[in-house]
Amino acid sequence: MLPDPLHPAIVHLPIALAILIPGLALLGMVLILKGFLPVRAWGVVVLLQVLLLGSGWLALETGEDQEERVERIVAERHIEDHEEAAERFLLVAGLGLLVLGAGLLPERAGTTARVVGVLGAFAVLAAGVSVGHSGGELVYKHGAASAYVDAPAASGVELSARYEDD
Repeated sequence: MLPDPLHPAIVHLPIALAILIPGLALLGMVLILKGFLPVRAWGVVVLLQVLLLGSGWLALETGEDQEERVERIVAERHIEDHEEAAERFLLVAGLGLLVLGAGLLPERAGTTARVVGVLGAFAVLAAGVSVGHSGGELVYKHGAASAYVDAPAASGVELSARYEDD
């Protein structure tokens, strides 16, 4: 059974990958430059970026599916800010994939692409921080999660008052 809402269950994968890939790419680049790994090992970084891009697209799609429900609670401008950040994230991740993929080329072209790809991975991380921050604000500052709550949650004061009566 799929979680409802699906969006929060999906968004953590692209953010986690955006955090992991820059370090792995940097390590891979250094190990390839030093001759400890063959160029084909760079394929792991490329595959992780493919997974990041695919899961980022899925996160965007599930967010769009749930947008109307959340708009009842949160001002549309906040949702649009988050959506625009997600679209920028996908754009940067897609460009990053192209550059990281070129890192599989042999010799100087591949080396240059790996260096630029590492820098690009940090740009993807920055875009991921932006989209994650705006998503967190939707939930924790603007109350987006309350669109999925059937009844208002009891406050801590109400709960302690209930337990004092027992």
